[in-house]
Amino acid sequence: MNIALLGFGTVGSHFYELASKQDDIRVSTVLSRRARPELKCAVTSDFDEIVRDESIGVVVEVIGGVEPAYSYVCAAMRAGKHVVTANKQLMCEHYDELLALARKSGVSLRCTAAAGGGIPWLSSLERVSRFDTICSVEGILNGTTNYILSAMTENGADYAAALREAQSLGYAEADPTADVEGLDARRKLVLSANLAFGVSVKENDIPCVGISHIKAADVAKAKELGYTFKLIVHAERSGDSVSAFVCPTLFPVTAPEAHTGGAGNIATLRAEHIGPQSYAGAGAGGFPTASSVLTDCYEVLRGCGSYYTDKAEPCKIGNSAARFRWLLRSGGDYSFETCAAAEAFRRYYALLESDPDALIARVAE
Repeated sequence: MNIALLGFGTVGSHFYELASKQDDIRVSTVLSRRARPELKCAVTSDFDEIVRDESIGVVVEVIGGVEPAYSYVCAAMRAGKHVVTANKQLMCEHYDELLALARKSGVSLRCTAAAGGGIPWLSSLERVSRFDTICSVEGILNGTTNYILSAMTENGADYAAALREAQSLGYAEADPTADVEGLDARRKLVLSANLAFGVSVKENDIPCVGISHIKAADVAKAKELGYTFKLIVHAERSGDSVSAFVCPTLFPVTAPEAHTGGAGNIATLRAEHIGPQSYAGAGAGGFPTASSVLTDCYEVLRGCGSYYTDKAEPCKIGNSAARFRWLLRSGGDYSFETCAAAEAFRRYYALLESDPDALIARVAE
C-alpha cells in the first residue's frame, strides 16, 4: 500500500521512520514546501500530483490546522483515497461533512491520533460501542495541562512558573491558549462523545474552563483536603441530549487520575454491561502519536469501515440533569455545593463578573 504523507514535522517525521520499517506499506510521496534530499521517496510541493497518482491508496494528513488540510483531505477522498489524520481541529469543525464525504466516496477516514496521542482511545470506543452501550466518557486528554498541574502539585510551583517550565521543555506552545484554556481538550471530548454515543455535538456548545485560574494556594488547599487538581473532559448520556463539559476536577489522592503525572493521559469509558475501562499512556510526542497513525493505516489495509461509527445524529448539549459536587472559589473564599452542571457553570460565570480570577472545579467522588 502506497501512502502520501502531508506534513513532515514532529509527527510526520516519526511516522515516516516507523513506516520505513514495514514491509506491506510504504511512504511513496511526501508533500513538502522544501526539498528533502534525505528522504528515499518522491517529494512534491504540488498536492495535485498526489491526487492524480492512482498508485497512492492512503493520504496521511499531519499538517494541522483547518486549511489547507480540509481542502487536501476532501480532494483525496473524492479521488477515492483513504485518509488518516491526527487533526482534531479539522475533525471537529467539519465532522459531519467529512463523515458524509467518506461514505459517499467509499473510503475510510480514521483519526485515532487526534484524541489520546498514543493511547488507542477512539478505537477502544469503537470496539466497546459495537456490543455494549457506553454511558459516559471522561479523562485527562491534554498532556500540557497535566504537566503544569503535576508541577504545581509536586513542587509547589505557581501557575506562571509551571507554564514557563512546560514551554522550556516543549510541552507548551509559545501561545499556550488552546491548551491551558481547555480548547484542545474540548475538541478531543467532541470526538470522544460523538463516537461513544453515535451523535454529532458542537464544540462551542460545551462549557469549557481551563487551568489558568488555578493558584498555588488552590493546590495547597486541595492537598489539605486530600485532593489533586486535574483538567478533565466529561460527557455522559442525559435523556435525549448529552451532558458534556471541560473543567478542573478534584480527585482523591487514591484515584488513578491523581497519579497520572507529567504529560501522561488517562481516559475512562463506562459501559452498561462491562462497567468502567481505563486506558493510560503517552498523550503526545512524536513516536506515540505516529504509532496511532500507523495503526490506523493498518486498519485501512485490513478493510475497516468508512468511519468508527455509522451513526452521527445531531444532538444538543444538556447539562441540567447531571449532578455533581462542585468547588467554587471567589477571592480567598471556598464553597462546596451539589447541583446540576448547568447551574454550577451559571454560578461560576456570575462570579467572573465581579472576580475575573474566580475558580470552578468538579469534585470526583
